Amino acid sequence: MARHPRWVRRFMSEADLDRVARAVAQAEARTSAEIRVHLDARCPGDPMAQAVKVFERLGMHRTAERHGVLIYVAVGDRRLAVIGDAGIHGRVGVEYWQRLVDAITSHFREQRSRDGLIQAVREVGEVLCRHFPRRRDDTNELSDQVSVG
Repeated sequence: MARHPRWVRRFMSEADLDRVARAVAQAEARTSAEIRVHLDARCPGDPMAQAVKVFERLGMHRTAERHGVLIYVAVGDRRLAVIGDAGIHGRVGVEYWQRLVDAITSHFREQRSRDGLIQAVREVGEVLCRHFPRRRDDTNELSDQVSVG
């Protein structure tokens, strides 16, 4: 396994990153949708705009049902955004994403980054499961690993 940059290791340990990836895999086991967590050292400008760029760079807009969700964290700037593609966003709305950001931020303030991300992944998984249950022929379209920019 490749070692992450120092700024990532200061934010979360390798074991914590593995736990977040396992939470993604567990959440996706019940839905056909895709969840990604992405860490950047810095966020140039608006975190939502940067999250959109990362969403596209990771190919999340290419999922079969347009139901990918990205949790974007700019570690050094302490900025955060959560976005969902058209298929899920139309079902949950802006207020849902903001509540999720608020919950993650609360965990971050308490120095519980891993717990905040895992809780967010589980919450997103529950919502996705209701709207996009796993199908028998479902394939994992995107990596479950935490991506780093």
